[in-house]
Amino acid sequence: MISSKQGRNSPVNNIFIIAGEESGDIHGSQLVLEMLKLYPKIKFIGHGGDRMKTSGVKIVEHISNLSLVGFTEVVKHLPYIRRVMKNTIRLIKNIQPSRIILIDYPGFNLSLAKKIHNLNIPVTYFILPQVWAWKESRAFKIKKFTDQALSIIPFEKDWYNARGIDIDFIGHPFVDIDQPDIDKDEFFSKHSLSPNNPLLTLLPGSRQQEIDRHWPIFNDVINKLHNIFPNIQFIVGKSPDVILPTCPKFVHIEKDDPRLTMNFGDAGLIASGTATLEAAVLGLPTVVCYKTSNITYWIGKQLTKVKYLSLINLIAKRKIVPEFIQHKMTPDALVKAIIPLLSDTPERKKMIDGYKQMTKELGTPSVYTRAAKLIAEKTF
Repeated sequence: MISSKQGRNSPVNNIFIIAGEESGDIHGSQLVLEMLKLYPKIKFIGHGGDRMKTSGVKIVEHISNLSLVGFTEVVKHLPYIRRVMKNTIRLIKNIQPSRIILIDYPGFNLSLAKKIHNLNIPVTYFILPQVWAWKESRAFKIKKFTDQALSIIPFEKDWYNARGIDIDFIGHPFVDIDQPDIDKDEFFSKHSLSPNNPLLTLLPGSRQQEIDRHWPIFNDVINKLHNIFPNIQFIVGKSPDVILPTCPKFVHIEKDDPRLTMNFGDAGLIASGTATLEAAVLGLPTVVCYKTSNITYWIGKQLTKVKYLSLINLIAKRKIVPEFIQHKMTPDALVKAIIPLLSDTPERKKMIDGYKQMTKELGTPSVYTRAAKLIAEKTF
């Protein structure tokens, strides 16, 4: 790994930071805030979203443009990605940052790390790509082209160590989830919800591509459940950078803070991603689903090495939440899995008990503070 502390002698401590999707924007914003507590004069510049901008990062490319998923989607946008890569390298050369922080987004970030290796600028990888699932060769790129790797997934340290790669497990940021600013009564009042009727949380995804594929199925689930249980209530946690298609008038939408839908829902239908793990930490019984293009799914099936898609099941090493992926993601199958989670049933109790065991693996609080200190020790 590269080893450098050029930040000690740099007259202006610039840090270039890159997140390419919403979850990275969340993690990046919190990390920046913690680093600014330690070193208030640091100047952050890079790619991210509104949260990173609010925390003090000068945004060059916004995640609304960078957030792509799937083989066909990436290929279609290759000219744009190449242009961003070229501009990013030029900017890094110009400002000579004290450190570069990469957050997940492996297709772009690992390629960038390789291309700028000869600049001898130290690189931290925060939120490691899931190389244990597929593309194991990326692990050795992390070893070669970065000088620091910070993991938030419990089993990753042993996995990397078994391959001769040293990383730090800092804990998962979800152990630091704060209590919401409003209580259940206020939230229900805001959306004109009844506390006497079940509330289903719907999180169809944080990327527009995911919304476009998932929402027609979610819409069918809504209508089927509404016909079975006329008193059931629905609320969608809408990410800020997506457009939600038309939905039934009785469906409520929370766009200010999508996490609140998990705090106060009775059960959830959630697209696979970090939100599923967040739901588990918050104790929301959940059905996990995901659908992508047939080409992307086929390629993924050939390359993947894991039994489950959901982080909940992967960390627990067993099935805690049901997963409905690709052709198995049908309205009837989802409805059948959701119904037992809406009331006090053995299925609901078993899932919540599984959550309690799984969350013990996630580490101790103050994750971002630990990350900030480790990065600062390497840089200044």
